Amino acid sequence: MVCNVGRPDRIVRIVVGISLIALAATHTIGVWGYIGVVPLLTGAIGWCPAYLPFGIKTCKTK
Repeated sequence: MVCNVGRPDRIVRIVVGISLIALAATHTIGVWGYIGVVPLLTGAIGWCPAYLPFGIKTCKTK
C-alpha cells in the first residue's frame, strides 16, 4: 500500500472520525455515527481505497 492521503487530509479525517464516534457514543446522533471508524482508520494508516479508482493522491511524492 502506497500512501495516497496527505498530512492535512489525514488530520481532517482523524478529527472527523473521532467527532462522529464521540457523538454516537454520547447518543447525540444515532448509531450511524460509528461510521466514523472509516475516516479514522484511513487517516491513521494514510491510505484510502476510494482514491485508487480515481487516481487521487493528496500526499507529496518523493
